[in-house]
Amino acid sequence: MKKTATRLSDGRELLYYDSHDSHGNADRDAPDLRGLPPAAPAVEVRHDVLLGEHVAIASHRQDRTHLPPEGACPLCPSRDGRLTEIPAADYEVAVLENRFPSFAGATGRCEVVCFTADHHASFAGLGEDRAALVLAAWTDRTAALSARPGVAQVYCFENRGEEIGVTLAHPHGQIYAYPFVTPRTARMLETAAAHAARTGGRNLFDDAVAREYADGRRIVLDGDHWLAHVPYAARWPYEVHLHPRRRVPDLTALGDAARREFPRVYLDLLRRFDRLFGDGRPTPYVSAWHQAPVRHPHRAEFALHLELFTVRRAAGKLKFLAGSESGMNVFVNDVPPEAAARRLREVAGP
Repeated sequence: MKKTATRLSDGRELLYYDSHDSHGNADRDAPDLRGLPPAAPAVEVRHDVLLGEHVAIASHRQDRTHLPPEGACPLCPSRDGRLTEIPAADYEVAVLENRFPSFAGATGRCEVVCFTADHHASFAGLGEDRAALVLAAWTDRTAALSARPGVAQVYCFENRGEEIGVTLAHPHGQIYAYPFVTPRTARMLETAAAHAARTGGRNLFDDAVAREYADGRRIVLDGDHWLAHVPYAARWPYEVHLHPRRRVPDLTALGDAARREFPRVYLDLLRRFDRLFGDGRPTPYVSAWHQAPVRHPHRAEFALHLELFTVRRAAGKLKFLAGSESGMNVFVNDVPPEAAARRLREVAGP
């Protein structure tokens, strides 16, 4: 992998990730000619005293670009006289500071990860080499952001589809560097500590994965280095958790063999999701890397894993977070996890 760092005209960082010398003589130092004013996002993090959780107040995001036509997409390369967030005329993978971040400065950092220059592509349509390059970019950014003062947790994710709330159609994901440990992760760590105390030191994540192996009904894919399964208490109609067989705290700790196998397994999962409903429509989803907090005393006991889920419960039907889910965080799932796993096995490709 080759990484080239540059700056946009408003001072934000832009990074190009290329396969070894694959971009030939392409200019990765092309300047941003837009002349943007210096970036100065106003973000405030407030503490909810009732729940003990943090909320970001970021009013500037009201002005962010919303579903522009292809000719105005800010994540396409700069070509034919049109200037975008990517000054180069082409690229493989690009990472840039978000122009409309949820967290910024002392409150963290938000980045956009562009998976390809092709506006009409999707992650599921990428080749294994490009998926491996995205994994390398996620890993590099996890290491760099984890080293920043004040960053407590790094979260790499992709929102796909208007049903999820995506505001740009170009294939891309995001990375959030939070200044606090997120509530979901904090709860998992608390549960893991209670499990260890109750079982004489056993690891919660290891035991949960072992349970899935022993049951077998919810396993979707079983590779040499990765296991994909629908969790026993899945919240979403179709939800898959992808675990490396060897427990590690974050992406930087993945072994070489797991890195080599990941593109094949992950692309297989994404393509199965697109075949779930048989209507030819791309399946909306959230793909979320859960990584250990950067400086937590029990960081080593956390298990890196990816959670992939869709809000679509059937062809033409969505699962909405209504009163129980939104008001009380108590999920009601219409699709039994065993049935979801069976369906995901059925839609394997050739």
